[in-house]
Amino acid sequence: MPSLPQPTELEQRRRDEVMARVLECIRNDERIKLPVFNPDLDRPTDQFALLSIGLEPNDFSGSVGPFRYQFEGEEDLLHLIVTKANQGPLETQDSQAVAAFVLRGMPTALIWLKPGEFSTHFYFGHDELLKNSS
Repeated sequence: MPSLPQPTELEQRRRDEVMARVLECIRNDERIKLPVFNPDLDRPTDQFALLSIGLEPNDFSGSVGPFRYQFEGEEDLLHLIVTKANQGPLETQDSQAVAAFVLRGMPTALIWLKPGEFSTHFYFGHDELLKNSS
């Protein structure tokens, strides 16, 4: 699996903030929602709606290197969306490296992967994230 460039201190700190907020929501049984769509934001393209998710400031998104990530969740399942910041094509191996950075400690065998041309989606159980969070 390709490795990411060394995350900056800011990227690492943001990852820790996002994961702390995700874990807090899970423990409090709060649903993790996508940010409210802001039509006034400058979006590079409207070709694929998922590519612009997370451009709005929110507690559940961050970036590492040239990639962005965004969480959302239901009652017992979490969804992690990975895209390129420039909204270009995304290699599955690169998105897996992003997920490994974000989900540090989570066994890959417990994560369902749905790759796409411009975004990759990871799904896993709340309980597994709680057990394996670091």
